[in-house]
Amino acid sequence: MSRSEASTNTPNVSIVKVICGGETGADRAAVDFALSHHVAYGGWVPRDGWAEDFREPPGLLANYPKFVPTQSTDPAVRTTLNVRDSTATVVFSPPLASSSGVTQTLTMANVLKRPVTVIDPNSAEADALLETFLSRFNVDATLNVAGPRESEVPGLYQAVTELLNNNLRFFTPTLL
Repeated sequence: MSRSEASTNTPNVSIVKVICGGETGADRAAVDFALSHHVAYGGWVPRDGWAEDFREPPGLLANYPKFVPTQSTDPAVRTTLNVRDSTATVVFSPPLASSSGVTQTLTMANVLKRPVTVIDPNSAEADALLETFLSRFNVDATLNVAGPRESEVPGLYQAVTELLNNNLRFFTPTLL
């Protein structure tokens, strides 16, 4: 099915921006997906652009200049701001993965009363769960993507990339 054919099946859904904290794993898969499909990206990152694989300033800001650094080095600050600034959050994580970032994301989504779902990107139901969740939102939605770091769940980047590519019809290119 072509992108235009698929788009007619979901006429009221349009993710126009993907935000995340820029960390390895699910976050980075989402921003790389957005860039490869000309979807706007952004989000808050710790001061100096720190990430697991970009420890020295300017950090990941050198490769991803649309991220905005917080005034804090505490990753919880960026997590809270990204949940706040999104229409909804999807957390990509296997059921038994342990991650303080995932816990913070789910807590803040509850506190801020933002829609959130957790999807195991390797599960047989992942595509259907993501489609059901994204179908709840109208045009011009901003999706926050979160999940464990790649070091916590090896292979997460690839699994999330594949899942997002399977659901490309929900995303609207805005960068040309």
